[in-house]
Amino acid sequence: MDDAAAREWNELVRASHPELTPEQFERLAGYGDSAHRETGEVLFAAGQAAPDLIVIRSGSVDLVQAATVDAPEEVLARFEAHDFLGELNLLTGQRVFFDARVAEAGEMVMVSQEAFRRIMADEPDLSDLLLRAFIARRSKLQRSAGARGIEIIGSAYSSSALALRTFAARQQLAHAWFDCDSVDGHSLLRAAGLTADDLPAVILPDAVLKNATPGVLAENVGISVPRGSSERMLDLAVIGAGPAGLAAAMYGASEGLATVLLEAVATGGQAASSSRIENYLGFPSGLSGAELTGRAMVQAEKFGARLYSPCKVVRLDTGCGPLELTLDDDEVVRARAVVIATGAQYRTLPLPGWSHFEGAGIYYAATELEAKACGRSAVTVVGGANSSGQAALFLAERGASVTIAARRDELGATMSAYLVDRLKAHRRVTIRTRTEVTALHGDASGVQLAGVTLTDRATGASVDQECRGLFCFIGAAPSTAWLGDQLLTDEPGFVLTDGLLGRDESEWPAAYGILGRAPLAFETSVPAVFAAGDVRAGSMKRVAAAVGEGASAVRSVHQAIGARA
Repeated sequence: MDDAAAREWNELVRASHPELTPEQFERLAGYGDSAHRETGEVLFAAGQAAPDLIVIRSGSVDLVQAATVDAPEEVLARFEAHDFLGELNLLTGQRVFFDARVAEAGEMVMVSQEAFRRIMADEPDLSDLLLRAFIARRSKLQRSAGARGIEIIGSAYSSSALALRTFAARQQLAHAWFDCDSVDGHSLLRAAGLTADDLPAVILPDAVLKNATPGVLAENVGISVPRGSSERMLDLAVIGAGPAGLAAAMYGASEGLATVLLEAVATGGQAASSSRIENYLGFPSGLSGAELTGRAMVQAEKFGARLYSPCKVVRLDTGCGPLELTLDDDEVVRARAVVIATGAQYRTLPLPGWSHFEGAGIYYAATELEAKACGRSAVTVVGGANSSGQAALFLAERGASVTIAARRDELGATMSAYLVDRLKAHRRVTIRTRTEVTALHGDASGVQLAGVTLTDRATGASVDQECRGLFCFIGAAPSTAWLGDQLLTDEPGFVLTDGLLGRDESEWPAAYGILGRAPLAFETSVPAVFAAGDVRAGSMKRVAAAVGEGASAVRSVHQAIGARA
């Protein structure tokens, strides 16, 4: 560990165990029930859902990683008197993957989930202190043996394995990755009794998930929609956990609405695939899309919003009574209002072999996962917008030789000037305008992408070049196919709202004539159903704009459900 890494680790350790004043400690302990606990007693066990926050008056507690198929039991941390035991799962609802075992007998205070929520709502200083500690503890777990609580094993060239890793990373699940072709991967396969036909697989303390998917993992860690959800009436259901959806969920929950956030893939949407966002207000040095949306996720959960992912909505029922969302597992979520924030998705290229190489050389995100897969190889970034420019810079700074292939004559037509200048100045970036990718070439095994053909649109001249990673950031197709004809959209499929539904009562959908009012801001052709962010027709396709729309839509939600109450 170098000096910088050591300093960062020490800061995490310090942040994980903040010092409470005597007054803060007593106030925190006052929310729970105190009892004497004996040495060896287990306060919570791996696999348990909704554990208590534990406040230690005297004695000490060990956080224990149970023995796995490839490693013995290990004590991850010891919590002493006047400390507290808990981490982000208290907010997210995830099951715990460790045991809390009393190391030295003493008096422990158990703070229930209900009492914990009251602390987060009513005690700003304690809420801030707890939240900072929880975030640091999750980060510390990810960088330590605590990551063994979830072990993912698969091929580095498998799109299914990449989907699992992306999901775990975006949901901030502490986990460890094993390439099945590595020495450690072979050892883990043997220890777990797995074969190549079982991959990708996830090894948990109490289960081995063969041919695992993000949905199966979510169910096993406790972040899938609970059975019988239709029995509970919610105030607000938000569909899509990109910037707009996260903002809507956070503001809705913070303003007292019973809020659920449903995400089909993984938290963050397109924004989470951005390696760096430098023009977001308040962050002069920039931050990654995953970092921004990860913070927003914790913020929404802090106020009581519940996030379920992956959770795909397949139908919206807008008949009489409450709105009903049917999920792909036939569960139903009922709410008085819905915000659709499903965003848009990057388009693919109509090339032979495209689907074959997805996850094995073709990527739609440029994060640490993809950068490590490509290393210092030659890569190609397709597209001319800011997302393409940021991806190219990110990959080049990590040693890759980057070619940008853009259809337009000049990058400046669709990309911010500061990005264009940086790309032109970078020695590992080559810009090819008026250029398309016209063919894909695999390696000798046919498994991994090895090269592409680039064609000049003006001259027709083509060139083959090495390409170990093709990063696709082109177009924006709205994620609205699941809606069918339930809502009015424009020709490309973006949802029409408020002013775009008509200039006056004669043009508004009939439902508004019955209600005797105009569509509210961000309201769609169906009353109490709203759209925000990239999925909305006429929206500005920027992260900051999406956040603003999601937050603003909540004001209209209050008006709509207030009028219907």
